[in-house]
Amino acid sequence: MKTMVLCEKPSAAAKIAFALAEKKPVKRMENGVPYYIVERGGKSLIVVPAVGHLFVLDTKNGSDWSYPVFSVDWKPTYFGKKSYWAKKYFDNIKKVSKEASEFISATDYDIEGSVIAYNILRFICGKKDGRRMKFSTLTKPDIVEAYEQASEHLDFPQIEAGLTRHYMDFLWGVNATRALSMALRSAGGYKTLSTGRVQGPTLKLLEDRQKEITAFIPKLYWQIQLAGLIRNEKITAMHIQGNFWEKREAEKIFEKCRGRPAAVEGVEKKRYKQLPPVPFDLTTMQREAYRNFGFSPKQTLDIAQTLYEMGAISYPRTSSQKLPAKIGYRNIINSLKTLEQYKGLADILLKKHSLKPREGEKTDPAHPSIFPTPDVPDIKKMNSYQAKLYDIIVKRFLSLFAEPAVRESLRITIDIEKEKFISDGVRTIEPGWMEFYKPYSKMKETILPDAKKGEKVEVKKLEMPEKKTEPPERYSQASILQKMEALELGTKSTRALILQTLYDRGYIFDRSIQVTELGSIVVEALDRYCPEIVSADLTKKFESEISAVMDGNRKREDIVVEAEAMLKGIFSTFRKSEKEIGAELLKGVRIEMRKQATVGKCVCSGDLIIRESRGKRFIGCSSYPKCTQTFSLPHTGKLTTLHKKCPKCGLFIVSVKQPGKRLWHLCVRCGFVNSSGRKPAESNKADNSTQQLG
Repeated sequence: MKTMVLCEKPSAAAKIAFALAEKKPVKRMENGVPYYIVERGGKSLIVVPAVGHLFVLDTKNGSDWSYPVFSVDWKPTYFGKKSYWAKKYFDNIKKVSKEASEFISATDYDIEGSVIAYNILRFICGKKDGRRMKFSTLTKPDIVEAYEQASEHLDFPQIEAGLTRHYMDFLWGVNATRALSMALRSAGGYKTLSTGRVQGPTLKLLEDRQKEITAFIPKLYWQIQLAGLIRNEKITAMHIQGNFWEKREAEKIFEKCRGRPAAVEGVEKKRYKQLPPVPFDLTTMQREAYRNFGFSPKQTLDIAQTLYEMGAISYPRTSSQKLPAKIGYRNIINSLKTLEQYKGLADILLKKHSLKPREGEKTDPAHPSIFPTPDVPDIKKMNSYQAKLYDIIVKRFLSLFAEPAVRESLRITIDIEKEKFISDGVRTIEPGWMEFYKPYSKMKETILPDAKKGEKVEVKKLEMPEKKTEPPERYSQASILQKMEALELGTKSTRALILQTLYDRGYIFDRSIQVTELGSIVVEALDRYCPEIVSADLTKKFESEISAVMDGNRKREDIVVEAEAMLKGIFSTFRKSEKEIGAELLKGVRIEMRKQATVGKCVCSGDLIIRESRGKRFIGCSSYPKCTQTFSLPHTGKLTTLHKKCPKCGLFIVSVKQPGKRLWHLCVRCGFVNSSGRKPAESNKADNSTQQLG
């Protein structure tokens, strides 16, 4: 009998098989699914892949759309039409498991990976336990060590925490979705509206910020600024008070200083060390990728996952900012030295007697921070997205071992009639780690004249500009992720997907995130009639309960029972106001449908609207029959009006997704173009990522 090694994905199975094999593994195919026969230490191993989750929670009475519902069970994912392709992986595991007497879980070592393996082992293989491999990279040494030191039992604390989260998320999501959709149906609308345990509070955060911006009333203030010369070198300075909220006060000081001589009263110089950045955890990497490349959080995670499966980086779903010595700093840097673009930086570090990285405070019991492995990839075979993310990961890693940067701050105080004006500057004396993290180490440099006390300042201009206070900034995809982390909404692995789901459902749009009419009405209705559904505090409470399950301080069954009791109360209250909620939701749906169908203004000032007649789609004017302006549309595929305009004519761009074809963009007036200006045939992955960005 053999040992079955269960892997999360086909790419991981191949890596693990070749890492464990003492001689070349035998690859076999079953209905298009690969698995591997591996000989190691006199044992025969079957390395077999899953394809993520092969089981999902579903209601036992799926056809009955009442709520609240709590009778749920695990079902194979292939029961759903969209996931039927997963059945061949299910069947493959079922067949090869019959040849095995021992089972090892080699799925990703996190909550989701643990649940994936546990469900497959108990529902397909008929086993309630097995051994567990733990690894953070798909490199040969790590895989071999994980196999040889595999625990005797599955990681049940992670499994129980994962099962708790699945039950909580499903019960919350299925009941909230049914409640919203049935409320809308009671008002005559027929659209599925959904929310979830984390999605609702996240949407409320975004809506609250939007309300702040809308309600913001700007306040006037004044500043007094001078522009001058010190030894023919330019300098600008601002009155020490900064903002004046009373115009008379500003005018008084302005008149006092105007036309009067100025001199340097004091010069303060201060040198300080700026430490290297901390290692990448997932959230920090997502923020940096957004800042430097414009990648959405989900896009960054997807790219990082491909790099991990290549064996190029460590496991990306981590909250750790620690870098343990056991990973072999010198070995990794020696390997990176073989890549020409990192050779010079690596050589500098390798001359050090000892290598000690800068670390952050955040920890993760399962994995270290994200780092490049010694298995350097062929960068020429990467696509541009993978190459960019790999580069920033490598340079971040190298910068951790570099010397601190030496910076100098300079403050010049200028006196005019005993009124003080301040000019602040900063410059880099020794770049240190900044040289290693270029071009991502963007530091402000403001160079001031080398002034001395008592020197004359030639004032060229003295101004008193009137300004207005600015409303709070909208959340970006990076900043809302940071806010979710601070409030403990979701997990490091789920936050990006939750944000993407809000885009996909039409609740939010744009990089500088705006909530749609539909999103606003949904969250406002929930907040008015059952605020618990959008409560960040309640979500945080349940997250702490899930953590308690992992720590062994709570039982899954008790938490689920408590959640069911709470949901019964919430949806009992909801049902009493179902018609009122439905009427509000219907308004939002109609507004959003109208917006979605409108691509812009006609030359007659009417609205150009997507219409359908006799199976054909076209753009027509709302002023018909007075105006007969029309534009043709593709008759097949899903049409989506984007929140971006054609740069030539100002009409909204329409995306077209046809079965078996790449997504492409259309301006009905100017022709078939993507947002980049390319024709559809030239489309590539960048266009899909545009949709991920909302």
